[in-house]
Amino acid sequence: MPTATANAPSRTKDGKQLPKREPVTPSWVGRVPQLRPGQYADGMPIHTPEYVCCKLILRPNKFHSRESFFDFGKVFKEPAKEFGVKYTTEGFIEQPVKIREVLFIDTDDFRLYNNAFILRRRIPYKDGFPIGEPEIVFKYRSGELQTAAETDVRPNILGDHRVKFKVQALPLKEKLGGIRLLYSHNVQFYRGAIGMGRENIEDMDALIDILPALAKVRKTPKEQIHLVSNTIVEEVLQDIGMLDFGDGLTCKANVAIWRTRGEHRPLIGEFAYQFRFKDRSQLSPDALRRTEAFFIGLQYSAEAYINLGATKTATVYRLLGNPPKSHE
Repeated sequence: MPTATANAPSRTKDGKQLPKREPVTPSWVGRVPQLRPGQYADGMPIHTPEYVCCKLILRPNKFHSRESFFDFGKVFKEPAKEFGVKYTTEGFIEQPVKIREVLFIDTDDFRLYNNAFILRRRIPYKDGFPIGEPEIVFKYRSGELQTAAETDVRPNILGDHRVKFKVQALPLKEKLGGIRLLYSHNVQFYRGAIGMGRENIEDMDALIDILPALAKVRKTPKEQIHLVSNTIVEEVLQDIGMLDFGDGLTCKANVAIWRTRGEHRPLIGEFAYQFRFKDRSQLSPDALRRTEAFFIGLQYSAEAYINLGATKTATVYRLLGNPPKSHE
């Protein structure tokens, strides 16, 4: 984020000072540190963040239809008006929900997750049928930016891959009105990009051959990896509108719920919006402050929905009563 004074007054798009709120944490505008230069083992420079993503983890019980996703947008009204944020659903009401199947892979003792790694596979569905290739998503998440950047998540594959390095803003775990930051260093690639003969990953050795960053968590040769909590998740996601924070900072907002496949047992929900940038020095501090003020105000207006201290991934890991260590 661009350097800015945490207590500087935020302003609406027409220059008026925003109504004063009393957040319980310092402003995150200017809090994201600059990375120290570094490189990976092959000499390539370490990655830098290119996304800011704001997330609210939600209780799933209020989401029981496609219309209920748009009902969540009604809680935007007050904070959007208060902080000069434009919210529109134009062009989104007709868009269908998106369905994906998601599953997590780990050792029996959750060694990936306990060391801040997340490995999942997801498959999109359309009209009840899978479309496209299964996609592998590998993440390292940390509260330390430098540690996240220096963890080389790139896969050892012949096909293409895409790195996404995100600054994630979440509420505090214990109360409303604040923001905590996580740094999520992700890579995505299709299963077909792994190469012939390497698709069936059944043990840690085969997994490390594809994702070398996991070498540090291996204990014994050929140790097994399994489906986490013996659960396949069905994700139901709806883009519900567009947020405009001014100064060219716009992004889509979406709501999703996760439920167990088969029983359709609701597990967890999430509201999220994110924007991409190439040079953080070009991000408008005023627009970022509006983003922050809106996010904090939304915590209060959406209080009946919010599930503090939870994440989607942690919810799946805890299904069988064996809570792992949380790095989230």
